[in-house]
Amino acid sequence: MGLNKSELPAKGKSQSWWMVALCLWLVPGLGAAETRSIVFFGDSLTAGYGLDPGEAFPALVQKKLDETGRPWRAVNAGLSGETTAGGLRRLDWILRQPVDIFVLELGGNDGLRGISLDSSRANLQTMIDRIRARYPHVAIVLAGMQLPPNFGPEYTHQFAAMYPDLAQANHLTLIPFLLEGVGGIASLNQADGIHPTAEGHKIVAANVWRVILPLL
Repeated sequence: MGLNKSELPAKGKSQSWWMVALCLWLVPGLGAAETRSIVFFGDSLTAGYGLDPGEAFPALVQKKLDETGRPWRAVNAGLSGETTAGGLRRLDWILRQPVDIFVLELGGNDGLRGISLDSSRANLQTMIDRIRARYPHVAIVLAGMQLPPNFGPEYTHQFAAMYPDLAQANHLTLIPFLLEGVGGIASLNQADGIHPTAEGHKIVAANVWRVILPLL
């Protein structure tokens, strides 16, 4: 006749519980938090043009994640000179890796080149659609951009409005202006007046962190 649980020796009980605990620890997501990923998909601002990669804002966001003990991995998928058309061409390759938060930072180079806003908007919308089709539960964050006033008031206004319009239409999380507190400030930008210095990227990282923190 077999023993019931109450008849198990104390040592046997102890060993059984240790085995259960070990099995639970080995199951992903139970014993240890699963690492999730944030993809920063953008142009030279994301890539950290003119700086060491560790000084770019995605790396600074990774530092904040590590300091706060969050099991997240920040992926810098920035490419200098990238336009919305170029981003659309390489998006599928980027989406081969799992992603939980997708930060879309593109359009600045379109504006500087005077590319049609209809074209830029269409490219951004197509990227948003593809991201959601591949990962339906992904949180998409759209980084808003602005242009210098010398591009004319109508174009600059319509360009800046493109980002909140897309965010509202697609229910995205919006960074109102990625370069808030940095754009137009000479001491925080490199000699070209466009790309932030290392100090500028610290401010950009803070702008991004405030927005993505609730999504973590």
